Amino acid sequence: MPGLTPRTRETLQINDSGSFTKTITEKDVFAFADASGDFNPLHIDEEYAKKSRFGQRVAHGILMAGIISSVLGGEIPGVGTVFVELHIRFLKPVFFGDTITANAIVTEIINPKRIRLMVYCVNQDGVDVAIGNAIVVPPEGTKVLA
Repeated sequence: MPGLTPRTRETLQINDSGSFTKTITEKDVFAFADASGDFNPLHIDEEYAKKSRFGQRVAHGILMAGIISSVLGGEIPGVGTVFVELHIRFLKPVFFGDTITANAIVTEIINPKRIRLMVYCVNQDGVDVAIGNAIVVPPEGTKVLA
């Protein structure tokens, strides 16, 4: 099961990687709007969005950051990771029903307590929708959760 045995600073190596996949639903977007207070009609109003340059509703870009967080906290490094920094560029819109895979690859061991990962999201067609890098504090020790 992913995330149950995190990689620690001592076990992480350059090019270690992980991924997380999720299909974006209307429920996800509305829940994010409720949680964040971002009710931009581009995300929640179908009629408004039809008249936009996208022609349909799009997910909040920052929702991709949440999916990236799932990779970092569930796969690489895993449970106990502290996400401290994210630089992200949104390349393409994410539509309701798109299946997004967030990927993270260790690119740098900054010091004994911090690592940098390249992070990116692709849709079901393999199109890059977001790319960036993250800095995390990996867990100090490995614990298997019950």
